[in-house]
Amino acid sequence: MNVHAIRAIYVFELARTWRTLMQSIASPVISTSLYFIVFGSAIGSRMAEIDGVGYGAFIVPGLIMLSVLTESVSNASFGIFLPKFQGTIYELLSAPVSTLEILIGYVGAAATKSVILGTIILVTARLFVDFTIVHPLWMVAILVLISVTFCLFGFVIGIWADGFEKLQIVPALVITPLAFLGGSFYSIHMLPPFWRNVALFNPVVYLISAFRWSFYGTSDVSVGVSIGMTLVFMAACLVVIGWVFRTGYKLKA
Repeated sequence: MNVHAIRAIYVFELARTWRTLMQSIASPVISTSLYFIVFGSAIGSRMAEIDGVGYGAFIVPGLIMLSVLTESVSNASFGIFLPKFQGTIYELLSAPVSTLEILIGYVGAAATKSVILGTIILVTARLFVDFTIVHPLWMVAILVLISVTFCLFGFVIGIWADGFEKLQIVPALVITPLAFLGGSFYSIHMLPPFWRNVALFNPVVYLISAFRWSFYGTSDVSVGVSIGMTLVFMAACLVVIGWVFRTGYKLKA
């Protein structure tokens, strides 16, 4: 294992975060804080409890996931796309660095940013609403698992994209709508039976459900199923990335 190569990639990617602090951290935190102010403090006090949890507290896990999913995909995709765009990817591919080491460096840095962002939003939420965390260790584990999984997905998007426009398509037109429709602001049990069954085809439902369970001990779907679906998606991303580096798809062209 080339630890020096992993450290070099990891440190460089994290350093880019501090250079773009407003875009990487401040912007999503401020945006999410506005949701807490409007839906948590203003509207939440007038809403009925959901599964025994106040509405303001109920939306905390969903809003954290909304930001973490979007930023995980964006950070990881931009991290690998930039070397492609600048042409420095060829230096990396010709260096004595394995696919696993490249992956650990880029995805590890992107996942670290997502976990930091999720933690900051969690602390910020305490300023607006009161909430509890029933399973704190599970909360951390699920946050890390989801961050890594969607950073792997973002890594695939970054390799696939051949322009800056395509980098924004998936987060803006896929991830964000799925997160809004995945139970960020409501329980899917509140939906009519037909739409409840339709919602089960939304993969983000399982992520938010598992994360909310770690807070309040209640979930829309089985926690085991949620974690299993996440692991299957992670495995699929790893298979695609392995194929990309083996064939050189959009890397060696």
